Amino acid sequence: MSIDEAAVAALADRRIGPEHKGMPPAFWGRTVRELRDAAPGLDQLQTPVLTVDRAAVAGNIAVMADWVRAAGVRLAPHGKTTMAPQVWADQLAAGSWGITLATVWQTQVARSFGVARVLLANALVDPVGLRWVAAESARDPSFEFYCWADSVETVALMDAHLRTAPDSEPIRVLVELGGPHGRTGARTVEQAHAVARAIEAASRLTLAGVGGYEGALAHDRTATGIRAVRDYLGEIARLHRELAAAGRYRGPAVVTAGGSAYPELALEYLAPLSDEQGREGVATTVVLRSGAYVIHDDGFYASMSPLAAPGCARPLRSAMHGWARTLSRPEPGLALLDAGRRDLPFDEGMPIPQRVAGPLGGALEATVSALNDQHAFLRLPGGAATELSIGAVVRLGLSHPCTAFDKWRLIPVIDDADAPAPRVVDLLHTFF
Repeated sequence: MSIDEAAVAALADRRIGPEHKGMPPAFWGRTVRELRDAAPGLDQLQTPVLTVDRAAVAGNIAVMADWVRAAGVRLAPHGKTTMAPQVWADQLAAGSWGITLATVWQTQVARSFGVARVLLANALVDPVGLRWVAAESARDPSFEFYCWADSVETVALMDAHLRTAPDSEPIRVLVELGGPHGRTGARTVEQAHAVARAIEAASRLTLAGVGGYEGALAHDRTATGIRAVRDYLGEIARLHRELAAAGRYRGPAVVTAGGSAYPELALEYLAPLSDEQGREGVATTVVLRSGAYVIHDDGFYASMSPLAAPGCARPLRSAMHGWARTLSRPEPGLALLDAGRRDLPFDEGMPIPQRVAGPLGGALEATVSALNDQHAFLRLPGGAATELSIGAVVRLGLSHPCTAFDKWRLIPVIDDADAPAPRVVDLLHTFF
């Protein structure tokens, strides 16, 4: 366990207040521990509310941990998905190699909870952030920090800022390889070699591997999208082999890719690298960075993840749901719910009505056609137009956990989202 368990456990002593959406005034002033021990019913919360299903989270963590272990690679789940140290602790306890993050501020949050190994899947050129990393590394030599660079200019700027920073071991930097029309990353292997040479020549940096993100090059599982991902992952493997053959590494190397949409392709192309260390004399750790798997969803990742495909023996399950109350039935076939863009994700698809909550509730045939800031437009077919009364609560399936968690500071964990009367068994703190 490479996290401060006492710091995580202390979150249970924080008090609930009006800043926590969904928490009624009757809960204000009570600690998370007190509420957890009382296990109130979900119906005691206010709507709208986002919940996490305890059993689904535990199952998803186990599925991914077993999957990467069987492939002989490591997992550094992307912590930005939840920004919840309680979840990170469970992922690390299941064997995760470290935690991936996207910004230096997120890294600082992780360090405040004692996370010992962080992979920053981004370039770091902010001078304040660089000096903090150097100071933190000097304060705690056991802290392992990795970041990316995708240009010679980036390397020069990092090295210049670090010359005014506290003395520490050189910062580990991975060459980031990108692709045409992608996001960040050197656009060719040849450009990436130039970045590697610049890192090698820098006084405060050390070349520690190769990284990239295939999800920036495709957004579907069409033949064209899969080919783009395959070609890109092949180039990452090629770059690492060429750097190893040229003797660029001064120690072990990390090769990392693998979001939550194409992790099986990352394994296909990169997992063999961990078995080739004898050929070039470079010990190589292959690290996947999938993050959304821990919560999964009922939308984008449900349609993309190989671990949710039909016939999968142990499929991932959506662990998040929105619960919204019917406010108005202003015309036939239309209901307005009390949850909107400030409460629920919508960038990868609208919420999906699943059922009416409560012991007498049942499946609901409807669609959400639009979201306003605080309203959802629920469209019901003619036969269902009279089945949803004002005040009824609707359970919503959601798409994209990364843009769900950031809307909530405190998220109730329930025992079973499919139960007639779910109970709150814990509360997750998020840090966004």
